[in-house]
Amino acid sequence: MLSDLIDHGHMVRSFLLPKGPVNLHCMPGGAGLEQRENEAYSWDGLKRGPDPFMVIQHTIAGRGQLDFADSHHVLGPGETMVLTFPHANRYWLAKGDSWEYFWIVLNGREALRVARAVIDSAGPVLHLPASAVDRLAAACLMLVRGENMLPGEASAAAYAAVMALQDGVFGAQAAGAEAVPQAVQRARHYIEAHLAEPVNVDRMARAAQVSRAHFVRQFTKAVGMPPSDFVFEQRMERASRLLLATDGAVGAIARACGFPDANYFAKAFRRHYGLSPSGYRAAGATLLPRRGAEVS
Repeated sequence: MLSDLIDHGHMVRSFLLPKGPVNLHCMPGGAGLEQRENEAYSWDGLKRGPDPFMVIQHTIAGRGQLDFADSHHVLGPGETMVLTFPHANRYWLAKGDSWEYFWIVLNGREALRVARAVIDSAGPVLHLPASAVDRLAAACLMLVRGENMLPGEASAAAYAAVMALQDGVFGAQAAGAEAVPQAVQRARHYIEAHLAEPVNVDRMARAAQVSRAHFVRQFTKAVGMPPSDFVFEQRMERASRLLLATDGAVGAIARACGFPDANYFAKAFRRHYGLSPSGYRAAGATLLPRRGAEVS
């Protein structure tokens, strides 16, 4: 359906539907497929009026920029942005860049409930499965094509978009799979890439794109230990592997694992494994890390 939407061409449609006797809690405000190129394009989340609504915006090509809370994101092809308003966010096109995307604006209690749950769990930038993106594109296509839609028709298309979002983020968990939340995955990727650097909870939370308190709760639940303990375990595991697989000096291995002080590293290693780093290396590859040192 994404290809069908692209084939349909660039188009924007706004909705101002009359209120009926039944309150519908998921309604469209607009939808479109657009391409912006080297032009002024900027939306401030605190300057879009007082009425609450949400935006789903999927990048097809080019790139956009997003500031969300204290984090900056570059939105590339295949990434889906989800935002609620009013909120302290801003997304825009950088000078000289181009950005092609489709978007859907939604309002109503149910739309906002799902959007807030998604952002709390996975942050504002998502890597959705292709099936979910296709469903979002199908809902967008239905809306841009839909002239003179009845309120129920419009709500059905809007609800289809919200449920595509819900399944894309929570579907595996609802089906009973052991799905790791995207926020936790982002944090773990950050830890792996920056293990030799100072890594604290605030930095991990920013990488996860969720609040600090929510990050600690979610990470601890998903991984089985607090973030700081996980970082320490990963450092010890990396150190043990480097000691056995290389001839590097203990001080160099300490720095590669995020310990600027070799003496502190040696003491921490001994407490963790019961041997000094040099003693562990001397024991050779037959010495396995203690149970619990590996965290999957």
